[in-house]
Amino acid sequence: MASRTDKISLIGSVSLGTGVMIGAGIFALVGQVAEFAGDFFPLAFLLGAIVAAVSSYSYIRYSSVNPSAGGIAMLLKDAYGPGVVAGSFSLFMYVSMVVAESLLARTFGTYLLRPFGLQDSVILVPILGVAAIATAAIVNFVGNTLVERSATITAVAKILGIAVLAIAGLIGVAVGGDGFLAQSSGDSISIVGVLAGTTLCVLAYKGFTTITNQGDDLRDPKRNIARSILISLAICTVLYLLITVSVSSSIGASGAVDARNYALAQAAEPFFGAWGVGITVAIAVVATLSGLLASLYSVSRLYGMLQEMKQAPSLPKSVPHQPMIITAGLAILVTVFLDLSQIASMGVFLYLTMDMAVQWGVIRRLRDKIEARMWLPVLTIVLDLVILIPFAVLKIQSDLFTVIVAAVVAAAIVVAQVVTVRMRSQN
Repeated sequence: MASRTDKISLIGSVSLGTGVMIGAGIFALVGQVAEFAGDFFPLAFLLGAIVAAVSSYSYIRYSSVNPSAGGIAMLLKDAYGPGVVAGSFSLFMYVSMVVAESLLARTFGTYLLRPFGLQDSVILVPILGVAAIATAAIVNFVGNTLVERSATITAVAKILGIAVLAIAGLIGVAVGGDGFLAQSSGDSISIVGVLAGTTLCVLAYKGFTTITNQGDDLRDPKRNIARSILISLAICTVLYLLITVSVSSSIGASGAVDARNYALAQAAEPFFGAWGVGITVAIAVVATLSGLLASLYSVSRLYGMLQEMKQAPSLPKSVPHQPMIITAGLAILVTVFLDLSQIASMGVFLYLTMDMAVQWGVIRRLRDKIEARMWLPVLTIVLDLVILIPFAVLKIQSDLFTVIVAAVVAAAIVVAQVVTVRMRSQN
């Protein structure tokens, strides 16, 4: 636990939260979302914000009453007891966060290589991603103060950078372009496509859950956890809407799909030329690196709590910084073996499944304890199902392999928890 003078401030907490959220979510997912939602991909990002905001209620209520480094893990333990269910869904959350770190790492490599035309390299992208994870882990070893200071500086830089690019692009369209709808295909809205795209957009906001892991290190957590989550979500919603409308006006949904993993850099070129691409790449590099820095800090805190709860394996006691080493190591493995689309899909399957378990736990066991209004968790479950089912159907049709990998990972987690609980009971 941090000392009183080393506690994270509200500004630092928001910086860490937005640091995780404003990263791969907006830089890598725009093209993937446009593939599902077509011209209406900005709407999908707005709907994703609504789903995340409704979902955040349960996390805010619980973490405000029971602030801890474990956050979600403690919530699940309180709701389901220290058994297979709590352990499995806690690891679902943990793995989805690790997968999100891999998304950040690969996005870092993709954008850094964009000026050289090497953004699709199957060798250089993961190599740079691994280097980014290792660098972020080393910085985290130094301590909370450096993490908070760097997170605050980079958060301000990327928020201002993205906002300036988006607003400049919109002004350019309004003044010298053919209008905001010039790049529209004219296709009618696909409800299933927009809902499936919204599923991916949730990944761009789910970083708010890492704020719940700051309880032990946050000043006045009972008040500031809620404030930090809501402020972070509001900032990200405004930025995402600005940038997606700007991308839509610049290259349209078809251009975003063609660029796919580097849509923001591609969208900057028509209005700003090569220097616009360079600035976008620079912002993406800062955003993804700072996102890794903040995510590794928060996710390793979660893993440490799972170790204390005997729900996650440990290395030999002689090995220091185990949560950070294990988290960074797993993120490196995912970065090496999966591409951006596979990483995003697996992450969203695990996260939304865990989220529904959290909401159900609040409804059945915790609503009186944390004085929660039942209709919000119920609404969250409904919204999760409404977006996840169309996404799953479309992914089964287009990418069955990724769906199978996600199912195998989920099954392996459950089996491992069954074995762990039995061994713990015997001991």
